[in-house]
Amino acid sequence: MAAQAPTDELSKLSMSDAANTNGKPNANTATGTNGNLNHDDDDSDDDAEEAAAAPAAGAAKKKKKRKPKKKKKAPTEQSDPPRVLISQLFPNKNYPKGEESEYVGENRYRTTNEEKRHLDNMNSEFLTDYRHAAEAHRQARQWAQKNIKPGQTLTEIANGIEDSVRALVGHQGLEEGDCMVAGMGFPTGLSINHCAAHYTPNAGNKMVLQQDDVMKVDIGVHVNGRIVDSAFTLAFNPRYDPLLEAVKAATNEGVKQAGIDARLGEIGGAIQEVMESYEVEINGTTHPVKSIRNLNGHTINPYSIHGSKSVPIVKTNDTTKMEEGDVFAIETFGSTGNGYVHEEGEVSHYAKRGDASKVDLRLSSAKSLLNVINKNFGTLPFCRRYLDRLGQDKYLLGLNNLVSNGIVESYPPLVDKKGSYTAQFEHVS
Repeated sequence: MAAQAPTDELSKLSMSDAANTNGKPNANTATGTNGNLNHDDDDSDDDAEEAAAAPAAGAAKKKKKRKPKKKKKAPTEQSDPPRVLISQLFPNKNYPKGEESEYVGENRYRTTNEEKRHLDNMNSEFLTDYRHAAEAHRQARQWAQKNIKPGQTLTEIANGIEDSVRALVGHQGLEEGDCMVAGMGFPTGLSINHCAAHYTPNAGNKMVLQQDDVMKVDIGVHVNGRIVDSAFTLAFNPRYDPLLEAVKAATNEGVKQAGIDARLGEIGGAIQEVMESYEVEINGTTHPVKSIRNLNGHTINPYSIHGSKSVPIVKTNDTTKMEEGDVFAIETFGSTGNGYVHEEGEVSHYAKRGDASKVDLRLSSAKSLLNVINKNFGTLPFCRRYLDRLGQDKYLLGLNNLVSNGIVESYPPLVDKKGSYTAQFEHVS
């Protein structure tokens, strides 16, 4: 989910993907036998003599063996669409680690020093939740990349992704508080063409994905508040390939430059250099690819998608360093337009502010809605469709009141100039 840069400073960041591995639990079969020994009693001596003369095998019927009951095997493959729990595919919680980069320079001792490696491993229990969320994200993302096609409505696309995520982590989010255990880290962003970020369909949206569209797909998955934020861009016309290649390469460069003690402004410079080395020809006109200078990567905190640090995607004088324990979303945006976005359009994304002061709300609908938000989302971002799922209605007046009182933050769509095309790629690091 994009973080908008302050006007005086640019910062933002993205992250890495999870790996491809399936655990295969052993299935045991239970066996059982049930024998019945039948004796025919008769008072006659003749029968007794005949029985005595008969072979011993005739005195007892052979035991009948029942076929062993087979235990239902645990699933070892994902379904299509994804509906098998990640925890069933990895019953021992040995989730894939994803892509790992070696420490460089002064941080190399973190790899070579055995004691430091041991201490790092002791402090990495929180990674289990991150890897769980990352694997759910990877499987939902791969399904989406394979199945999203022109002609589908944005609502159909969003629901398909979100239904998959909820099924993979095993939390549908319909019971009070269930959304906060695991599920969507934020609403699925489906931003098209000159719209760069923060667009998801509200109820009644009829927009249909077209063959010539460029769509950013931004997905958030969380487990116990550990949010994995990763995005990709889909285009069905090959003329947009250079734009997508530029942004993907820039994101990968940002991930490569990230690490403990790396300076955020220098990372932005490296991202910009790669991004702006590309150009794209559209309808006979050549457009330089520009970094969108007021969008950034960002740190991620538990249950909070935007932390206090931002990673710019252009060179700045920001000397802030990445520190041990930071979790960053490295995300970059490229544009054929101005390389600068502004807010425009109907709001769909919201989040309760973590620093909101206590306000004496006078509107009863605002009080009621705030109670729903606290119990179901906390500070996790949500959208109107999520409130609809919970059975809320006629909530807009109360929602706007919460926004005007500074309790809830609204995130309008972010757009470049009309007629331009934007792309986004993002990974967590």
